[in-house]
Amino acid sequence: MMIVLNIVKSLFTVFLIVGLLFSSGVFSVLLYAKMTGKEFFAESPPAVVLAEGAPDQAGQAGQKPPEPVKPKPASAMLDAPVVRQLPELPAGCEIVSLTMLLNYYGIDKGKMELFGEMKKDPTPIRWEKGAIAYWGHPNTGYVGDATGKSRGFGIYHAALFDTLKAYVPTAKDLTGSAFDAVERQIADGYPVVVWTTIDFAVPQKWVSWDTPVGPIETTFMEHAVLLVGYDETHVFVNDPLSGKKAHKLNKDQFLATWDAMGKQALSYVK
Repeated sequence: MMIVLNIVKSLFTVFLIVGLLFSSGVFSVLLYAKMTGKEFFAESPPAVVLAEGAPDQAGQAGQKPPEPVKPKPASAMLDAPVVRQLPELPAGCEIVSLTMLLNYYGIDKGKMELFGEMKKDPTPIRWEKGAIAYWGHPNTGYVGDATGKSRGFGIYHAALFDTLKAYVPTAKDLTGSAFDAVERQIADGYPVVVWTTIDFAVPQKWVSWDTPVGPIETTFMEHAVLLVGYDETHVFVNDPLSGKKAHKLNKDQFLATWDAMGKQALSYVK
């Protein structure tokens, strides 16, 4: 009996020692985890599974990836009608260029009818010491008299856009765009009214005056034409002043004048 009792005491002692060692080990691990921030007994993180329609690296849910930009042809040419500004509108190149654009679109309107509808800035001219001190602003409406009966200047894209928009709901103001965007219009079948100079050279003489909406600096060499074609080294324009159709111009020279006149351009899409 004493033997059995001694065996039980021995086993109890062994289990007690093992229990103490285990508890000490767990306590040590927990203490280490607390001090280091590492969790030995944390569950493994679940695998990340993207639910159907959830955002991923390709973009937001439901959005189609952007379509690749199609290559632009090396050259393109449109057969747009040519309309002359003379003799009725010696200073009306802009509205006549717009007439050509609208005629190509399919609007049967003449230059004089559109001239009557074009926005005008009626601000009278005021001279001081032989120079223009105060006049209208071409982005408000046509400044001066396009018929030549008195001093005329011109109209810029912002004011002329309203006439285009009245006939073409999908009118597009490309002013300030890269010329690549203008050429793509031609490649897609849409001519473009662009601002340049009468002699297609960068102007040497600039003038300035004050207007009801602030001062302006410009040139009386300002001119507008209808861009109808391009290739790698040239552009082709319908010039309302000379009456030339698909008039060939050096591209670099033309770009210099287009840039000098503020990269103004009007067109449309379908």
